[in-house]
Amino acid sequence: QVQLVESGGGLVQVGDSLRLSCTTSGFGRTFSTYIMGWFRQAPGKEREFVASISSDGGSASHAGSVLGRFAISRDNAKNTLYLQMSSLKPEDTAVYYCAASRQSLITRSAIDYDYWGQGTQVTVSS
Repeated sequence: QVQLVESGGGLVQVGDSLRLSCTTSGFGRTFSTYIMGWFRQAPGKEREFVASISSDGGSASHAGSVLGRFAISRDNAKNTLYLQMSSLKPEDTAVYYCAASRQSLITRSAIDYDYWGQGTQVTVSS
């Protein structure tokens, strides 16, 4: 059974940094064949794309709102996905979700993702 578990969220100040992790299980050796992504959902808003990374980690895509501040990465040997966040802003406050997709190319669409974690809360206080 595939499971994705996010960690690393918390309450931080404006300008701080955080690194989120997504520890997965149940993929076995197939983790390295999945596109992985991060999404977030703020209170009262729809879930939005944050970043996605190719199966080998060689290419990535980031939403314009986080470009230059966030960086997605993965360690296929550990079956783990990361999101390094810096220069955090109050508008980054949301529940952050990791997700896995069987698609062959990076995708920003949530409907393309097959597995989801439960989310981790990130709160940026001003």
